[in-house]
Amino acid sequence: MDLSLVIVAFAAFITPMLLAKFKVLLLPSSIAEILVGIVLGKSFFNVIHLNGVLTTMSTLGVILLLFLSGMEIDFSLFKRTDTSTALAAKKAEQSTSERSPVFVAGVAYSLTVLAAIILAAILKISGLFSDMALAAILLATVALGIVIGVLKENELLGKKFGQTILLFAVLGEVIPLLALTIYSSLKSGRGGTLWLISLVFLAAAFLLFRFRNFFTHFQKYTKSTTQLDMRFAFLVIIVLVVLAETVSAENILGAFLAGIVIKLLEPEETTQQKLDALGYGFLIPFYFILTGAKLDLPGLLSSKTTLLLIPLLLVAFMLTKLPAFFGFKALFSKPNAFAATMLSETTITLILAATTVAQNIGAMKADQSGAFIIAGILTCLLGPLFFKRLYHPEHEPAAKTDVHLIGANLTAVNAAQGLPTDWYSVKLYTDNHGRYEAYQGVTDITFLETMDAKELITAGIFDTDVLVLAHRLAADNYDLALAAKKYGVPRVLLRLDTQDPEEAQRMKVELEKKNIEFFSTFTTGVGVLRSAIQSPEVLRLLTSSDAEIFEIQLTNSLYEGTELSELPEIQNIVISRIVREHQFIAPKGGTQLQLGDHLLLSGSREVVARLRQILNNQNSVDQ
Repeated sequence: MDLSLVIVAFAAFITPMLLAKFKVLLLPSSIAEILVGIVLGKSFFNVIHLNGVLTTMSTLGVILLLFLSGMEIDFSLFKRTDTSTALAAKKAEQSTSERSPVFVAGVAYSLTVLAAIILAAILKISGLFSDMALAAILLATVALGIVIGVLKENELLGKKFGQTILLFAVLGEVIPLLALTIYSSLKSGRGGTLWLISLVFLAAAFLLFRFRNFFTHFQKYTKSTTQLDMRFAFLVIIVLVVLAETVSAENILGAFLAGIVIKLLEPEETTQQKLDALGYGFLIPFYFILTGAKLDLPGLLSSKTTLLLIPLLLVAFMLTKLPAFFGFKALFSKPNAFAATMLSETTITLILAATTVAQNIGAMKADQSGAFIIAGILTCLLGPLFFKRLYHPEHEPAAKTDVHLIGANLTAVNAAQGLPTDWYSVKLYTDNHGRYEAYQGVTDITFLETMDAKELITAGIFDTDVLVLAHRLAADNYDLALAAKKYGVPRVLLRLDTQDPEEAQRMKVELEKKNIEFFSTFTTGVGVLRSAIQSPEVLRLLTSSDAEIFEIQLTNSLYEGTELSELPEIQNIVISRIVREHQFIAPKGGTQLQLGDHLLLSGSREVVARLRQILNNQNSVDQ
């Protein structure tokens, strides 16, 4: 086999290590791989020679790149608010006080498209590039993968700022991709069969509907030697890519739609990790390195047309995104709006695919393609650099968890008062007038005239993140819990004390079906006492105000794969258990964390607060 395969594999391995060793933080790895390909390819050392194997791997790389880009879209941001409930109506009313990320990203990208059309017209009139439609498509593209990488590195994906830029980048990849598909069909004389492209979308919709419950049940059939989730993902990719090519569309369209289908089917985090590993760890670097290897810079730069086009196209790329500033300014400060604009300047992923398509159908010459690619590479160097210099973190106050507690007794009141006020906003309710009088002035408590669920909904009592039902009557708690879950309360916890074992079992079965948590004061007390007898220090730990038990969920993707021994503040806390996919894991120093892990730990409230702020940063689009 050709030595080129070994050279490309070694280059893919060594490039990120060199970036880390020399602390080159501003250069995206994909751009570094293209530059390495340029050095090893036709432009300089010429030690990489394309063959059938490398061409196939490069094709698979771009397919996986577009597939994973489709999986990065957070579709929850596009959901229309259902105002049929008081909770949703209240949130919708609050959101109208400022522009939403979806609205701002839409306005910003609309201004970008308008600028792209104007600049494409200027290029045509000046005679620099005659194909106005293709120029507009290329100028309006955004490198979604690079934008996501920069946002992750700066822990911004979980913030409103990062979500807005992400949505802009999604539009900058989806809309030009669709436009490129239509353009290539018309340009190659297949306009009469353009309607066949709709079959790809219909097939994607069919797969989405047919396998809507696949990831819920696939664990029953899979094992380590079958990896059924991966086989299914590649089945979707192959079906849509082959169908796209069959109807004369671009294979990258099928790959992108496949990513959207898998994302909407809500795979487990481990499936996403395996797909990322195969894509970014193997095939995608081949695509970027071979893209650079195919460029003949000496030949391109020997052309006066190319030398003239590179700076002009770079300016055109930069000017196209500048109007987006006026959209971002509606939600952010001027410096950060400009920083968002600079990061949005990055454009290479679709440029590489589009120029290849354009050359295949004779719509672009090699020197013009090279000029667009070089200009695109330069935007990926300048965009993150300007963003790093311009961005200043804006204070986004941590959202408190709303807790509404129905049933005022000594245990409930003390538990409510013991919750950290900087983490929780707690309100108590009772229908017992005597207890209302007793606790009024001691805590925030409201008297209930009725325990009817409809009346509680009207009063806004179900408008909370956590509803705790600690009423003395188990039947009341049970009925209210079912009504609350139907209404849409995210988490419902109830006290279930009943002397009828058959009734208790019936209630427990139904509550478990509805994913409602419940406890019994008797069994809870027995469990605590048993633990205290078996482990004398447990009781002291449970009752100590200096070392309480806390739970923290890992949502910051930067700490995914981090070993426990490397966690911040690890010397000042004790982690007793890790809960992963409802399974308890005994922690060890080398245990690697995964997104979604729940850490049960003890330590001082100040230390845990700092750790929670770090690990709870939602630096991910799958939350």
